[in-house]
Amino acid sequence: MLDLYYWMTPNGHKITLFLEEAGLPYNLIPVNIGTGAQFAEDFLRISPNNKIPALVDSEPMGGGEPVALFESGAILQYLAEKTGQFLPSDPVRKYQALQWLYWQVAHLGPMLGQLHHFMNYSQEKLPYAIERYQKEAERLYGILDDRLAEQDFIAGDYSIVDMACYPWILPENQGIDIGEYPHIARWQQTIKERPAVIKAYARAKEIDTENLTTDDSRKVLFGQGRRRKSTS
Repeated sequence: MLDLYYWMTPNGHKITLFLEEAGLPYNLIPVNIGTGAQFAEDFLRISPNNKIPALVDSEPMGGGEPVALFESGAILQYLAEKTGQFLPSDPVRKYQALQWLYWQVAHLGPMLGQLHHFMNYSQEKLPYAIERYQKEAERLYGILDDRLAEQDFIAGDYSIVDMACYPWILPENQGIDIGEYPHIARWQQTIKERPAVIKAYARAKEIDTENLTTDDSRKVLFGQGRRRKSTS
């Protein structure tokens, strides 16, 4: 059985997209990042970077003791290799796909995440920061649009690369005119209509978030420095 430690963020959605596409049974374990659940000692033993998602596989590849994984890109690659799904088996095509997965985790996610922060969360609106990350978002959208002009999906066939990128493409939250990126718009609509994608996003709606308040969650999410281990 797979235990997915999850919250309704783009990185969390990546993993439910895979699990629903592959038809794998899993336990969805909410980690309320707005109230600080990601800093609980039990969770830190699984995800020392105090971020979601994290995965515990009680029946890992090769057998043995349960395996705990953090970092969404690593989890997607692990699940793809374990199931033999959504990642090419041919070595060359595999690494051509993985380079785009790493592009997402190194560039698309972090840059759009910073744009989300300064546009939507920061109480102080900093024009320089907003312009800096919006320009970078436009650059990254352009790279992705050019790639999708050549083929239906990022790595040829639908794969973990599309699952990694799709949740981050939120043009309405990023000041992006999607009309300027017609190939992304086509790709986005195609993925949105997949039954497994509909199921994955429906799982997110099962989680109660009414206990969050903007001020409290902001302090938890953006007010953390170094966390020292308890000596008691």
